[in-house]
Parts: sequence; C-alpha cells; structure tokens
Amino acid sequence: MDPAALLPIPDTIPVPWGWFQVLLLLTFTIHILLMNVMFGSAFIALISHFRRGVISAPCTESVSRTLPFIIAFTVNFGVAPLLFVQVLYGHFIYTSSILMAVYWLAVVGLVVSAYGLSYLFKYRCDKLGLARVPVLMTIVLLFATIALAFVNNLSLMQMPSSWVRYFEEPRGLLHGLQDPMLLPRYLHFLTASIAVGGLGIAGYFHWRQQRGDWGGMEWVRIGCRWFSFATMVNIGIGLWFLFSLPQGILNLTIPDGQLLAAALGGGLVLAVPAIRAGLAGRVVAAVWWALGTVVLMVLARDLLRRALLAPCFSPSQLKIEPSFAPLILFLAAFVLGMALIAWMVTFSLKNSTTKGGRS
Repeated sequence: MDPAALLPIPDTIPVPWGWFQVLLLLTFTIHILLMNVMFGSAFIALISHFRRGVISAPCTESVSRTLPFIIAFTVNFGVAPLLFVQVLYGHFIYTSSILMAVYWLAVVGLVVSAYGLSYLFKYRCDKLGLARVPVLMTIVLLFATIALAFVNNLSLMQMPSSWVRYFEEPRGLLHGLQDPMLLPRYLHFLTASIAVGGLGIAGYFHWRQQRGDWGGMEWVRIGCRWFSFATMVNIGIGLWFLFSLPQGILNLTIPDGQLLAAALGGGLVLAVPAIRAGLAGRVVAAVWWALGTVVLMVLARDLLRRALLAPCFSPSQLKIEPSFAPLILFLAAFVLGMALIAWMVTFSLKNSTTKGGRS
C-alpha cells in the first residue's frame, strides 16, 4: 500500500503559516526548558540520596517545595505548542495519536499521578522518612514514561510509512520502536533534562546566595557539575542521533538543509563554553550559553521534522482562509498571561524568601 494514500486532508488556516511557526518555536522553547528542569531536578534529587559524601537535604527540600509548581507550569506551557503543532501538522499528529491511542490516553493518568505524588512529596517530605526515596523514584519513572510516550508519538507522526502497520495492530498499541531514531532521540531528551535540571538547581541556590542565604551552597557546584558532565554525554548521544537519520536528510544543497546544519553546528559550538562555564562554577554565564544552545536545538528539531515530512507535506502547502481576529485575541491573551505569570512567580519567590528568613 502507498503510505501517501493514508494521509488525511489538512485543515485550512486563518493566517500565513509563518505566524504559527514562530509561535510554535517560542512556546515550545519555554515548555522544553520547564520540562527539562522538572525531570532533571527530580532525577538529581533522587540520585543524591544514593551518593556518599553528598548532603541531599537542601536539594530534596528545594525540589519538594517547587516540583508541583514546575509541573503545573510545564503542563500549561505545553498546551500552546501542542495546539500550534496541531494547526500546522494536525493531519499527522492526530493520526499518530490514534494509532497509539492506548499509550497516548494513558499520559493523562500518568501526569495526574505524578502531580498528586508531587504534592505528597511536598507536604509530607519530612514525615515520609525512608519512604521519600520510593515516592521520588516513582515520580521520576512517571516522568520518564510520559516522555517516552511523547517521543513515540513524534516518531510515528514523522514516519507515515509506518502507519501501514495499523492493519497488523489495530488496537491503538502501535509504537515506533523499529525507528532507529527513537532511542537516541529519547536518551537525548533525558540527558538534556538532567543537564538543564542541574543548571536549574545551581541557579536556584546561586539566587539564594545573592540574597544572603548560604544554606546548601555546595549545590551550586554540584548542580554545575551535573550540567557540564551531562552535556558532555549528550554531545555523544546527539552524534548517535545524527548518524541514525535517514540518508539524504541533511541535504546541504537546499536552504532548509543548510539552516539545519547551521543550527546543529551552532548548538555544538555554544555547548563548549557552556560546559566550561559550568565546570568553573560560573552559573550566570552557563545559563546564557545553555539558553542559546537550547534555542538552536529547538530550531534544529523543527527543521528536522520538516525535512522528514518534506516528501509528502510542507506547511507552506496549507490553504489560507483569512481571519486575523483569533490570532490577535490569542496574542493579547498570551501577553497578559505572561505578565501575570511573571508577577506571580516574583511574588512567590519574595514570599518564600521572607519565610526562609523568618525561620
């Protein structure tokens, strides 16, 4: 069967596709940073309980206090990029979601379970005693399982040729394990999360130091080292992922291929000073270098998706039925929402600092 015959007809869009592309990149960058901090900080807090000579209490306490908020922000900031992906690639991601419906619907229960356990971990952290490690381990495993479901969906979405396997497995249990890109893509995400999570921990305790709270100051160094060494490992995994790409994807004779190569090369170049800054304990510098690397990797990720789907589809092919009112309404709500969130975060941080000073 010709896989092209399985492609649904895409919906029309109200404005040129470039608007949605920019909004997708912007919102996904925010989402991926939050998601990395969410998984990475929880993972590092868990591992710290098994390392000799490491005082885990400061990290565990900070993660327990902030994890429910980070999960909430991650989920909410994940809605917008998911919607923009559906606008541009809806006929692909809807199909892949149906093909793996059992796993995809299970994500809701997994997220709710992780969110509930994070509140248990927050309010009963001291009383849990030895049970805090199994609780935190369960949260980390739930995060890792959710990530695998998303990576599996993206793998199926970008490989319409695999959809014909539906006729062999029509029960919504289709997976992309036969895709050579899936495992390195998944490990690349997990390792990047550990790196950014380590930098998030270092940044948090660095921020506390700037306000005169020197409790847990050793975690600035520990978090930076997690960031640097995880980034080193991730460079190797990234090269593995690069070599797993289908032949001809990195086509340097076309503009998108040249831009993809530039984004990948730029991300690798920026990772070097980020690693050096982390090893030197220069938190602020490491954050800026890491942020530049993440932005380029998000761009490379999007260009790779377009390259994989190029034989059968391009967003530029979407038909336009002009209507700017929904976009204007969204942009107004987005700006207002970001302002409110910035105020809320600032207020929460000041409140936590005041409480910390009183105690």
